[in-house]
Amino acid sequence: MRLSAIALSLVLGLAACDAYASSNPTPPVAVVNGILVDANQMSLYTFDPDTAIASACNASCARNWPPLTAPANADESGKFSTITRIDGTRQWAYDGQPLYLWINDRRPGDRNGDGVGGNWHLARP
Repeated sequence: MRLSAIALSLVLGLAACDAYASSNPTPPVAVVNGILVDANQMSLYTFDPDTAIASACNASCARNWPPLTAPANADESGKFSTITRIDGTRQWAYDGQPLYLWINDRRPGDRNGDGVGGNWHLARP
């Protein structure tokens, strides 16, 4: 039962992010304690195999590492840009690195994805 409640919380949080992204063309990102976080104060991550124009994290990878989605009318701002994912959705990138959340971060301030597989890193300004 606890896992279901956590999964529901994550889904609701991601839905809130998607709702925010669809109505706000600027990146919903801030810096907290030296790392980039989303509008819900959840840690953001980068993935080493990505490029400035493409995400290497798709399908099951993207279920565990949800991309920080951007609306079609997203405005590039400073070091923030967007990429188009293979499924056609837009994703925020910082300094040429697409940004992701980690499914195992449960609350603001969690940083459980840093170092996973040697390829995932906290996004830092």
